[in-house]
Order: sequence, then structure tokens, then C-alpha cells
Amino acid sequence: MSLLADVSTSTSTFDLGPARALSCRECGHRIPLAAEFACPQCFGPLEVAYEFGDVTRASIEAGPQSIWRYRGLLPVPSTVQDVPNTEPGMTRLIKADRLGAALGIRNLWVKDDTGNPTHSFKDRVVAVALAAARELGFTVLCCPSTGNLANAVAAAAARAGWDSVVLIPKSLEQAKVLTTAVYDGTLLAVDGNYDDVNRLATELAAEHEDWAFVNVNVRPYYAEGSKTLGYEVAEQLGWRLPEQIVVPVASGSQLTKVDKGFQEFGSLGLVEATPYTIFGAQATGCSPVAKAFDDGHDWIQPVRPDTIARSLAIGNPADGPYVLDAVRRTGGAVGHVSDEEVVEGIRLLARTEGVFAETAGGVTVATTRKLLAEGKLDPDAETVLLITGDGLKTLDAVAGQIGPTATVPATSAAVREALENR
Repeated sequence: MSLLADVSTSTSTFDLGPARALSCRECGHRIPLAAEFACPQCFGPLEVAYEFGDVTRASIEAGPQSIWRYRGLLPVPSTVQDVPNTEPGMTRLIKADRLGAALGIRNLWVKDDTGNPTHSFKDRVVAVALAAARELGFTVLCCPSTGNLANAVAAAAARAGWDSVVLIPKSLEQAKVLTTAVYDGTLLAVDGNYDDVNRLATELAAEHEDWAFVNVNVRPYYAEGSKTLGYEVAEQLGWRLPEQIVVPVASGSQLTKVDKGFQEFGSLGLVEATPYTIFGAQATGCSPVAKAFDDGHDWIQPVRPDTIARSLAIGNPADGPYVLDAVRRTGGAVGHVSDEEVVEGIRLLARTEGVFAETAGGVTVATTRKLLAEGKLDPDAETVLLITGDGLKTLDAVAGQIGPTATVPATSAAVREALENR
């Protein structure tokens, strides 16, 4: 079944499953499957176009407990499970009644992606990118990163027996530096912010033919990994779509691909194509998409990031305009919150549901609270929050604000006194 009109059915030299071509998101021009990310006609972004085979609920449920249960919907080789990989996905969907009560949402779920191999959703996109890169003939796995992607690329390359080259801003949180360096690939700290690092990666991708920069020259394939978040939410809800979903926004690709995943499931008849509303969440110190939404613009004015939510600190988000399209099409909104609200969001999620999220999770929780207060989120609608990374990666955000309730002598009387004074 084809979800994109006029997709070429010509035989490809690559085994990339149901993928048939790359299609421009702006002008619709198609090119054969290749390591390309910009349209040769209009320079618009390319994405994967498919012809899906017979994919059923039963065939998915019979698959492995990883994203490869959806391999019939992804641009990966049919043999993807046969080679060493990190096998991400099928993370838990939590019924978040206590958080819902605190926020005022009657039917709330948390998709907790901290359970992935390197503790963020980036393991999903990197696994797909690596599988495609191997088929396309690359031998080195690379990326520019704000942290989570650095972890995922370094780990996936180590698991596959590949070399890795990872570029990060030198201001990155120390925990994310260490959890990348431990895999012993090449890790380069760059004097600049993420947008500077990304520009450098684009130059290097042009200079090194065997380097697969997952979010540059193989970006169309990489981005498709985020669809699996949407697939899993729908499957874990009992093969149905939620009414509302709140997604943190960095480049914006995750939000647009979750939307794509919902649409694909509906078009394939795997779920009833019921209406849903998508909301985006940003930190005020890097909120170009939220500002464009508030101003009614279709374009994004780049900003210089200044926020503790460094995993979302992309001042010139590539998918920003498409986030606006998805949010407006579904009747949603894009909100933003201060760093102080981010920290409170982290703590609220931790004390109500036992989930310690990184700063991006704090952004999602706090933005949800703000959108509710503004009357933009429906408190009666079934809602899913995407929590995309582990709080152990961003300990600096809460350091100095939390600690022992008290320091006491080793006596039961001292414990009783501390409990009474709490």
C-alpha cells in the first residue's frame, strides 16, 4: 500500500524494506534512494517515500520487543535483526494518575523513553540510521549533537564494530560528555553552540564519503526512527490513537514524525483514524518555534540558545515550519516555559510518578501545565506526554536545589525528630 502518490516502483539496488524513493517535502520531486538530504530542484528537505506491504496487527505483535517489530514500515534492510544493534524501543507507557491529578488532567499517560539502551529516544533514530547507512555503503557513524544523540551514536557504533566521530558544543553537560566518551570513539568538543557544530558537520559530511552523519547526509532515514514512538503509543493504548499528545521540540523532527506515524497507522487500518491534537513544548531560552506560533508566522526566526534544557537548544530548527504545520492542522499549540518551570516540571514528574527526566522532560511537563492554564489543552481528553531522556544526564539542573531531608545522628530519636520537622 502506498501512502504517497506517484512513488516510483522501480527496483532499487538497496534493500531498505518498503522505502522506494526520497521525496521533497516542498515540491514533491523524487530521487532514487541515496545518501541525500536536500532536493536537487528546490533545496527543500527530503523524506522517505514508501510502498507498504501487508502489515497487520498480528504481524507486528509477532515481532521482537524492539522497534524492529515495525521493520515493515521503516527504511531498513529485511535482515536488520541479524546484525548487532542496540535493539531500542518498546519502552513503557505509564498510566500517570498522580501526575494527572496534580496537573488537572483526568486521563494521562507518560511514554517513558528513558528505558532505551542509552536512556533516550535517540537510540531509535540512530538504530534506523545505522541500518540504512550500512546498506548505503558507509563505514563510520557520525553526528553533531546536544548530548543524547552523541550517547546513542557512540554506543550504536561500538555495538556494530564501527568507528564513530561525534561533535558536541564544549558547554555540554559533563554527564553527557562522559556517557559518550566511555564508548571510546572520537569525541570532539567544538568552541560554539549546536548550530555552529551542525554547520561543521555539514562541511565534514561533504569531505568524507564514508562518514554517515546520521542527522545530516542520512537524515531522511534517521528521522523515520521517531515514527516508532507514535507506533508504540498507539499499540500500547490498545491499537488506538490518543486524543492529545505533548512533544518536546528541538529540531522538530520528533513531533512531525510522531504525527506521520499516527497517520500511517490510520491509513493502513491498524488503528481507527480518529482525530488527535499535537502540542509542542520548548524552553523560553530557546523557543523559536513557539514564538513563530504565537506570532502567527509560517517561518522560524533563528535565536541564540540560553537555557538549561540543552538537549532542546537548537536555535535554528530544521523542522520548525513543519512543526507549525502539524500543530495548526491538528488544532494544537506550541508553548514555552522558563528554566525555573523546567526544574519544577522535573521534580513534579519525579515525585508523582517515580520518573526522573532530563530537562527536556521538565519542559514537557511544565509546558503541559501552562497550556492547561491557558485553556489550550483539554483536561478531559486522553493525553500522552513524551518523556525522552533520563535525568541522570542533566544532574546539574537540580544540583543545589535538592538533597537530604536532614543529616542526623545514628539514633531512632533523631530520625523521629527529623520526621516531625519535615
